[in-house]
Amino acid sequence: MASTTDPTSPAERIEDIDVAAEMQQSFLEYAYSVIYARALPDARDGLKPVQRRILFQMNDMGLRPDRGHVKSARVVGEVMGKLHPHGDASIYDALVRLAQDFNLRLPLVDGHGNFGSLDDGPAASRYTEARLTPASLAMTADLDEDVVDFVPNYDNQIMQPEVLPSAYPNLLVNGTTGIAVGMATNMAPHNLVEVVSAARHLLAHPDATLDELMAFVPGPDLPTGGIIMGLDGIREAYETGRGSFRTRARASVENVSARKVGIVVTELPYMIGPEKVIDKIKDGVNAKKITGISNVIDLTDRHHGLKLVIEIKNGFDPEAVLETLYRLTPLEDTFSINNVALVDGGPQTLGLRELLQVYVQHRKEVVYRRSSFRLAKRQDRLHLVEGLLIAIVDIDRVIAIIRSSDDVDAARASLQSTFSLSEPQSEYILELRLRRLTKFSRIELEKEADELRNEIKTLQEILANPQRLIDVVSSELDDTARSLGTPRRTVLSTSTVDVAAARAAAKTPSTLEMADTPCRVALSSTQRLVRIDLDSTESTPVASPHRSGHDAVISSIATSRRQNVGAVTTRGRLLFVSPEALPGVPASAVALNGGVRAEDYLDLEPGERIAFLTPLTGDATIAVGTREGVVKRLTVESLPTKSGLSIIALKDGDLVIGGGVVESDEELVFISSDAQLLRFASSSVRPQGASAGGMSGMNISADALAVFFGVAHPTDTVVTVSASLSTLVGTDAGRVKVTPLSAFPAKGRSTGGVRAQTLLKGEDAVAVAWVGAGTPRANGLDGSPRDLPDVNPKRDASGEKVSSEISFLGSDKL
Repeated sequence: MASTTDPTSPAERIEDIDVAAEMQQSFLEYAYSVIYARALPDARDGLKPVQRRILFQMNDMGLRPDRGHVKSARVVGEVMGKLHPHGDASIYDALVRLAQDFNLRLPLVDGHGNFGSLDDGPAASRYTEARLTPASLAMTADLDEDVVDFVPNYDNQIMQPEVLPSAYPNLLVNGTTGIAVGMATNMAPHNLVEVVSAARHLLAHPDATLDELMAFVPGPDLPTGGIIMGLDGIREAYETGRGSFRTRARASVENVSARKVGIVVTELPYMIGPEKVIDKIKDGVNAKKITGISNVIDLTDRHHGLKLVIEIKNGFDPEAVLETLYRLTPLEDTFSINNVALVDGGPQTLGLRELLQVYVQHRKEVVYRRSSFRLAKRQDRLHLVEGLLIAIVDIDRVIAIIRSSDDVDAARASLQSTFSLSEPQSEYILELRLRRLTKFSRIELEKEADELRNEIKTLQEILANPQRLIDVVSSELDDTARSLGTPRRTVLSTSTVDVAAARAAAKTPSTLEMADTPCRVALSSTQRLVRIDLDSTESTPVASPHRSGHDAVISSIATSRRQNVGAVTTRGRLLFVSPEALPGVPASAVALNGGVRAEDYLDLEPGERIAFLTPLTGDATIAVGTREGVVKRLTVESLPTKSGLSIIALKDGDLVIGGGVVESDEELVFISSDAQLLRFASSSVRPQGASAGGMSGMNISADALAVFFGVAHPTDTVVTVSASLSTLVGTDAGRVKVTPLSAFPAKGRSTGGVRAQTLLKGEDAVAVAWVGAGTPRANGLDGSPRDLPDVNPKRDASGEKVSSEISFLGSDKL
């Protein structure tokens, strides 16, 4: 029961209220407020109300990236006083999250000062400063052109945007997290370039399937990097809006001192800080669940980023210790996806396709409204310019009318009747300055009128033609991705983690012993690395007839899981590869497209690729060839003992194009872009040290370069692909020829070789070539397979025409 007093009555009045109904109504109002006004983001711009108000107010304050920072307390005060009817703590917490690069994939606030870390909170708002980032400008662009609806603030004195224009899909790019009443949301960040590519594909193909979209967005791209193990949960989340995946830290085994081996962690799972990992390691060591660790050192700083060094005791296998750490510490973590967002004012659980559809529709509406606004503005301006041009032609008469008029109203009416002008035109003429009466001013006005007519025509086409509108939206998305996009940070691996086995193993202390089983490491034509696990009785995996289009092998080497191999790059650097860290597949079901991209696994420089793989131990020799025809042999013993060092001194502009292990009966083969092939004995190249620059291998003409170098056997096969360098890429697929290497006579080193293919009229060069054992395979630029013709025994034939361009060549032999 509740009592109320009627102020108009001298006596007290008692009113009966149903407490259950009152509680229900109050709870619903509270739940509504939390869901719609605080906890859940809008699917269109990916922002919660407080975040949207912060960005809008900072934009209104002029806190652009090219201006200085201001105190965060000032921003918080402006937002709280004008837009957000809640406390300053919640506003500052939201501001801090928008500035944390470990929280957002694309930070929206440029913070200056201590904005916290994964283990520590930020400084107070009076100590930190903030301004917008370029990404925020893209979120708030064109707000003054009626692109979105505005609604009143909490006291109906100021208007604020209902949603931001959002030039990119912010909800997918930055993700979000929030807990409402009866529901919650937890969305993973993604790569901007990948998400924009998927959105543009959906614009062009509205009926695109989830698999087609996942070709552009294969998985989340977390701000802190790491490795995602297994993609099944991601696909489930993209399909249903709910799912989970496991992330692992990026770690490597290195020599941390002359006698110490350690595990160096450079990336952690999303939202996991180094102090949390250190505490869990200490707890595991004290409980005797983790053994073999002598020390943990946190070398993380702002300049070099995360670096956690875990020193391993002598006699313990570091790889086994690392597996134990994955099981028992946050070096491996689970992220649960729950894509709940507001759509048309109501919470919905959305998959990848639905999220993109909502954003694409929003962006189409923004561009349509902006075009309508600009069209009206330009039509109004053209109307005034045309009136001014009429007045300038007969300016003497205009002046006479104005001088003879008694007042402004009379002058306006006389101008309208005399020159058939509208009221806005006559008013504009009356405000005309005398300096606009020059001849040059008239030329400027005529030029402006022409420009306005062209712009009006373009805007009318956008508004009248839906396809033209889609083209504008797609083009603007592409421009945004080019200006704001960054490379992927998180590695996606198809290898999965057996959670049940990991939990069972965690209950008992591990022996930290891991069998060093034989395996092979293979490199595909699309620069993917994979480990092929072999049984003790196997030496080479059997070629599978069901391999995908990505499985053209360009280099393969036998090793064991705990024995590092080397990857020689096109810039002559030797990088160490740990087979244990690569995704593994059984020898009976090899699929290189299930491996890991080399650029995600190794520290490759921009434009750098892996040329071939090499052993790091043994008494073998390897051969290296460059595109300028230089050849070099060196023993494995002379290779550098540290990853990243050079094994050949390259001249400016020269690149390594291939190489491999040299056996006693094998030969070296060069193929040049002017269709010459040279095979010569490997014994004619004397071994040199790692710092040497090699010797002349093939005599190449001045306007040509070597396109292939490798170690070959007389029974190998040669594939060459001709092309026209004067045509656009993809318009002429060229011709391809497959020939036995035995058809080419051997020559001496430093000669020009013999013709490998006759170039027909319109063909300029051999674009791609390959020599090797096994069945040759060809791929397009995207990794899709290409058919090759039958073997042609004639060495200088012109080849056969192909329907699709061939970008990569390799073998099916591992």
